[in-house]
Amino acid sequence: LGDETAPVLLSPMACILGSIWAMGHGTMLVADFMERQVVTLDVGERLDVADAVMRLGRIRHLPVVDQDRLVGVLSQRDLFRAAASSQLELAAEQNRAELARIRVAEVMVPDPVTIAPEDNIRYAADLMLIHRIGCLPVVRGRALVGLLSESDCLRVLTAVLAYREGVADAARGLRLAAS
Repeated sequence: LGDETAPVLLSPMACILGSIWAMGHGTMLVADFMERQVVTLDVGERLDVADAVMRLGRIRHLPVVDQDRLVGVLSQRDLFRAAASSQLELAAEQNRAELARIRVAEVMVPDPVTIAPEDNIRYAADLMLIHRIGCLPVVRGRALVGLLSESDCLRVLTAVLAYREGVADAARGLRLAAS
């Protein structure tokens, strides 16, 4: 991710507080919840590298780029499917050697569904549900600027629920104080 496209980083609490404010005053944006520091793979990389990156970083989705332009997404499921289809009963060392022969471009989902940082979070969640996908690369043009995952959407849900429960608790407290 280039510095010229990366917005100012906010703390998770600032994002949540800003989004709670937006609930009463406007729309919650993808930019408020997306991950801005995204690990990517080059389109020419091999699956053994993708496997290592996913395991070490505990990452389920990796955007695939060609000279900083988004060209696909490789999911953990794509990687498992490629490993299983190459040979089902290989030892771990043999499996790594087999993965080293397969390029990411052969397994990734090309031209993934994407979203812009200024789109609203509900639209993002709808896209994920409709397309049955676990993440949305966030792009400006074709440049990757972030990634919105299912976990990010769950953070939105917890912020909304906490806000609503807080409002309900406050209203309940006012009713008790008035009686």
